[in-house]
Amino acid sequence: MNNRPDEMLAASPKATVPVLVIDAHTVIDESLDIMLWALRQNDPQNLLRVDQADALPEILGIIEENDKKFKPSLENYKRARRFHHDSEEAYRLECEPFIQNLETRLKKHEFFMGATPSLLDYALLPFVRQFSKANKPLFRASAYTQLQRWLNHHIQSRLFAKAMFKYPLWLECNETIVFGE
Repeated sequence: MNNRPDEMLAASPKATVPVLVIDAHTVIDESLDIMLWALRQNDPQNLLRVDQADALPEILGIIEENDKKFKPSLENYKRARRFHHDSEEAYRLECEPFIQNLETRLKKHEFFMGATPSLLDYALLPFVRQFSKANKPLFRASAYTQLQRWLNHHIQSRLFAKAMFKYPLWLECNETIVFGE
């Protein structure tokens, strides 16, 4: 983030990633919006659950709870842990209701919305992973056995390995990178 290319700043003055430039008039610079755009183009695994009328509003509601409640608490928890603040436990406890709700969902199904992954699984994966890494011994010793199983499933998957591949920085070389192959 210290080496932001001028082209990226011109496309999205927010100066944050991700940025998807579709054409000269269409730029999407929010992760969820990019995922929704891509899945509306092609969703062969039915991650949006289009066959279930109430599923997408439920998915988006949980993602909103993640973004507005869980993520701020998670950031505070990670910061307190990193800098050895006395507030670590309090911030972890702020994260717990959201994490407990995810554990409860996974006691009913293999994934958050049923027997197969959905947009919700992929949207929450980075944040659950960050929570698990903030205090690894505590997470491993916790009663979140279903969440641990779910997280391990994703982290050990081929898809995760492909997603974590380090692509070159956005440079002026204009090299085309096709995702999803």
